[in-house]
Amino acid sequence: MVDRRTFVAVTAGGLLGVALAAAAQPTKIPRIGYVSGTGSAADQGPYVEALRQGLRDLGRVEGRDFSIEYRGAEGKLDRVPSIVNELVQLKVDVIVATIPGAIHAAKQATITIPIVMVTSVDPVASGIVASLARPGGNITGVATLAQDLNAKRLELLTEVVPRLSRVAVLWTPNNPVATTNFKEYEAAARALKIQLQSLEVRLDDPDVDGAFQTAANDRAGALITITTATLFLQQKRIADLAVKNRLPTMFQGSAWVESGGLMSYSTNDLEAFRVAAVYVDKILKGARPADLPVEQLAKFELAMNLKTAKAIGVTIPQSLLLRANKVLQ
Repeated sequence: MVDRRTFVAVTAGGLLGVALAAAAQPTKIPRIGYVSGTGSAADQGPYVEALRQGLRDLGRVEGRDFSIEYRGAEGKLDRVPSIVNELVQLKVDVIVATIPGAIHAAKQATITIPIVMVTSVDPVASGIVASLARPGGNITGVATLAQDLNAKRLELLTEVVPRLSRVAVLWTPNNPVATTNFKEYEAAARALKIQLQSLEVRLDDPDVDGAFQTAANDRAGALITITTATLFLQQKRIADLAVKNRLPTMFQGSAWVESGGLMSYSTNDLEAFRVAAVYVDKILKGARPADLPVEQLAKFELAMNLKTAKAIGVTIPQSLLLRANKVLQ
C-alpha cells in the first residue's frame, strides 16, 4: 500500500517530468511565404524589408515569432506558379503575394493557407475577392490604388514641361495590367490634347535602348514607364538613358526616382507592406482572411530627383516642390 507522502512525491515527480518534456519540445515558429516578381535570394529588395519592419513594430522578433520563406522570380514571371506551389507544399502559415500573377496562382493552389495580397489592381474587378468589405475565401490584404493615378501623372508632367505635346510610354503590351494602364493613359492624353507614343518592348528581352532611340527620333517631350516586373529590373538603365536623351520621366513608385528617374507619383509602396504586416500579424493570431476587409491605401507620394532635373536642364516649379513628399538632391 502506497502512503500519502509517497503518492504526492510520485505525482509531483511525474508532473515535473511532463513539464520538462513539454519545455524541451521546440516551439513551432510561424512561417511566412513571400513571393516577389523581381527579387532574388541575393537581392530581396526593399518591400520584404518593409514587411519585416512592420512585424517588428508589432513586437514580433524574426527567428522567434516568425520566419520568412522568401522566393523571388527574378523577373521570370512564368516561374511564379511553381514558386507558389513550392510554398504551398512547405505548408507555410501565410502567403504574402505581391503581384497579380502570384495572387491568382496562390488562389488556385490553396483554399486553406491564408493569403495576404499587396496589389495595385482592383481586387474585386479582377476576381480576386468577392468584395472589399467581405473578401470571403482565404484572401485579404491591401489594394494600393496606384493604377488609378495615371491621369494625374500625365497632368504633373505638363506642369514640369510647358507646352508638352508628345509623351512616349514605355511598356510591355503582353501584360494585362500594363495594357489596362496604357488604355488609361490614352484616355487621359486625349483629354489633355497630348499625343501618346507607344514604346512596346518584349517581356523576355526588353530592348529599352531601341525604345529610347525611337522616342528621340520622334521627338517625344517626356517619357512615362508603366511598371512591370520586366521593366522594374531595368530601372537604372531606363533612368540613365532618360538622362542621356534629356527626357523628363514619370514613374510609378519612388524606387524609380531613387534610381535616377525624374518624378514619381504613386501610393507609398513601403507603407503598403507595413500595412500588410498588420494583416499577417492578425492571421497568425487566429483571424480568418474572410473576416478582414481589404484596405484601400490612399496615401499618395510625390517624389522628385533634383540632381536628374539639373542634368536634363529642367526646372521643377516651386509650387510642385512644395507639394512633394520626397525630394532627392
